[in-house]
Amino acid sequence: MLVYLSSITLLFAGVSAFSPSPSTIARCKTELMVSSGKMNCRPIGIGSAVPETIITNVDLESVVETNDEWIQSRTGIAQRRVLTGDDSLRSLGSKAARQALDMAGLSAEDLDMIIYATSSPDDMFGDATAIAAEIGCTTNTVGFDLTAACSGFLLGTVTAGQFLSCPGTSTKNVLVVGADALSRWVDWDDRSSCILFGDGAGAMVITNEGDDESGLLGFSAHSNGGGYEDMNCLYNGDPRPVSTPGGETILSSGKYQRIEMHGQEVYKFATREVPRVLQEALEAAEMTIDDIDHLLLHQANIRIMEIVAKRLGIPFEK
Repeated sequence: MLVYLSSITLLFAGVSAFSPSPSTIARCKTELMVSSGKMNCRPIGIGSAVPETIITNVDLESVVETNDEWIQSRTGIAQRRVLTGDDSLRSLGSKAARQALDMAGLSAEDLDMIIYATSSPDDMFGDATAIAAEIGCTTNTVGFDLTAACSGFLLGTVTAGQFLSCPGTSTKNVLVVGADALSRWVDWDDRSSCILFGDGAGAMVITNEGDDESGLLGFSAHSNGGGYEDMNCLYNGDPRPVSTPGGETILSSGKYQRIEMHGQEVYKFATREVPRVLQEALEAAEMTIDDIDHLLLHQANIRIMEIVAKRLGIPFEK
C-alpha cells in the first residue's frame, strides 16, 4: 500500500473489485474539505526530469549566512536542481511525459487528456497544450493547466480520476504532469526559503482500462485560506501611466514579488494537519495506518516527516 501526501492525500494499491464510495464535502468559514473512496483508474507509467545545474549547500554558503550542516540537520536537503539561461520548464515537463508514456507502452496519440499542474508556467496562458503538441498529441487531446502549488500534482491526479471514473466517460488515458521552476521566484537573500526550493518535473499516465484490482483507493483534501499570509508569491506590478480622455489613468505593468514564507507557521500547520488528512483518506478507503507500506510526504523539511511519523505511530523507515 502506497500513500502520497501533500495537503491532500492519495492512496494507491491493489484491492478487491471496484466499489465506489460517495464523495463528501464539508464547509466552514475558511475551509473546504473533499474526500472519496476508490476510483476506477490506475497508474501505468511514470517519468521525471530535472535540470542539469546543481546548487549545493556549500555553494549557498557564499550566497547567504548558512552552512551545509545547518541546512541538512533541519531539512535533509544537500542540493537542489535549478533552471538556468534559456532552459524552460516546459521542456522538463515534456521529457517527463515521454518517459511516462514509454513505461505505459502508449503513444502520445493514445492520450485523451493532459493535466499540467504548475504554479510557475513558462506561459501565463498555460503550458499544457504546448506540451501536448511537443510530445506529439493530436488535436483530439484536451489539455489544461491546474494551479494548486504543493498540492498541484495530487489534485491533478484526483481530477484525472474523476474524468476516468464518471459514468459513460469516453476518457481512457490521462497524462498528469507536475512541474515547477520555483528558483525563479525565490528570494536568494532569504536563507530560510532559498535553501528549500528547486526545479523539476514528474509525470504519470493513468488509465481506466485493464486490471481493476489496483488503482486509486481514496483521497482526502482540505483548503484553508486562513493561512494565506504564511506563504505566498504576490502580484506586485509597477505603475504604468496611460493617457486617456480627461486625464491620465494609472494601470499596472505585470510583475510578481519573491516567495514569502513564514517557516514556523508553515511547520506548525503541516505537523498538525498532515496526520489528520491522512487519517481521513484512510477512512475513505476503509483502511488503517497498519495497511500502509510506504508513506511519501511532499514536504521540504525532514523534521516535518519525523513529527508526522511519530504522531501516526509508524516507523520513520516507511
